[in-house]
Amino acid sequence: MFRDRLAADAARIQDGFDRVLGALPDSDIARAMAHACDGGKRLRGFLVLESARLHGVEDRALNAAIAIEALHAYSLVHDDLPCMDDDDMRRGRPTVHVTWDEAVAVLAGDALQALAFELVTAPESGPAEIRATLASSLAQAAGARGMVLGQALDMAAETAAAPLTLEQITRLQAGKTGALFDWAACAGARLAGADIAPLRGYARALGLAFQIADDILDVEGDAARAGKRLQKDADAGKATFVSLLGLEGARARAAELVAEAEAALSPYGTDALCLREAARFVIARDS
Repeated sequence: MFRDRLAADAARIQDGFDRVLGALPDSDIARAMAHACDGGKRLRGFLVLESARLHGVEDRALNAAIAIEALHAYSLVHDDLPCMDDDDMRRGRPTVHVTWDEAVAVLAGDALQALAFELVTAPESGPAEIRATLASSLAQAAGARGMVLGQALDMAAETAAAPLTLEQITRLQAGKTGALFDWAACAGARLAGADIAPLRGYARALGLAFQIADDILDVEGDAARAGKRLQKDADAGKATFVSLLGLEGARARAAELVAEAEAALSPYGTDALCLREAARFVIARDS
């Protein structure tokens, strides 16, 4: 059920990108934006749509699903730049700055971030108050309280005198990875004007489990399947969940977090089955 729905949602989101980006003036920036948004699991967009289905507002959720994927793509484009992680492969293809140049990559990322806010504030997303809530919460998730803060902490860790502690890594990843998961999972409740607390509890456990699974894949994954360079953290001497907990300890912690995520969904009963399967997927994936 989950994998079929994830694939269907990914196709809907890609169709949305084709429509939205296809309406832009033809330029290297537009082509770079499309390049950055092509492929990927679309897990964040799926969380938007599934949480919206849970609240009966799926008809208003597609813009938000495309928006979170656009914002995620922008973060990857900038993260891959030479001044950041300096990666030359993403999703099995050359990164944007390799395909074009650094200036195009910076501008394409900027444009994708702007597009995300254009989408969530469009009339199709609902009444003005709902759109304002979506935009405000997305800004907080993406900025210096969330993803950007996490990325800054990650960069600082590269030159820190001592490796980060488990508590520090958890805080870092709550921003860098978790903040966008949080927004995505809560989007359906925000669209419906409902309580976000259960989905927020789910998302926070899910996001951390996702990052632990990424750390495990970085150690023992297949670069061809992952579509990107692996073992970067080990090469840089950075602390990770695996370096601090060991492989088996990291797997055990990820499993605990999945159980926490599933428990947070108890108010929804069997209606949240697909979200429960999504939580199990994040620690079983190979890319």
